[in-house]
Amino acid sequence: MAWSIEVSGEKLKRYRDTRGPGLDGVRRLLAGLERRRDGKAIRDRAIVRLLFDLALRRGELVGLDLEHLDLAAGTFAVLGKGDGERELLTLPHETTSALRAWIEVRGPEPGPLFVNVDWAGKGRRLTATSVYRMVRQIGEGAGVRVRPHGLRRGAITAVLDLSGGDVRAAQRFSRHLDLRTLTLYDDNRQDLGGRTARMVAAAL
Repeated sequence: MAWSIEVSGEKLKRYRDTRGPGLDGVRRLLAGLERRRDGKAIRDRAIVRLLFDLALRRGELVGLDLEHLDLAAGTFAVLGKGDGERELLTLPHETTSALRAWIEVRGPEPGPLFVNVDWAGKGRRLTATSVYRMVRQIGEGAGVRVRPHGLRRGAITAVLDLSGGDVRAAQRFSRHLDLRTLTLYDDNRQDLGGRTARMVAAAL
């Protein structure tokens, strides 16, 4: 054929699951780690708490050094996505306790906050890929399907639930620049589309 038809592709909007594992799922992760007393479990518990309690991204977590943490003040300095300088965040008491327990295992030497504890790579900074695999394995052991970013999403959804839908508070917590991202979380949390559809159907 000497001719062809060009058809523009239809834009598809991917549905984003913003719910994460939920509070019960995270409790199961932590309960599984609490049953162990080895150094890896203590490290992993601190990682899970940071990922959920502060809604950290993987890259933010693995970029932390011991010097960025001030347990006495209950703060740490994180380099956020696209940021040129670190932002000081406040640590909840529970997160501080988990970090203090890990540092007792890790030792006071300067350098990466989260390091490998296996003999093959002991002392090396954890990579984002390692954190992904670790969280997934903890989830499998607890019967919870979870990924690191799922912990972040679940934390943001929990903030919206606990604050009665305070989008501004969730934006400050998550450090999202665009407020519209948080409205997506809130819409999914309340299933506004489904609720409205049921209203329309009932009106018939």
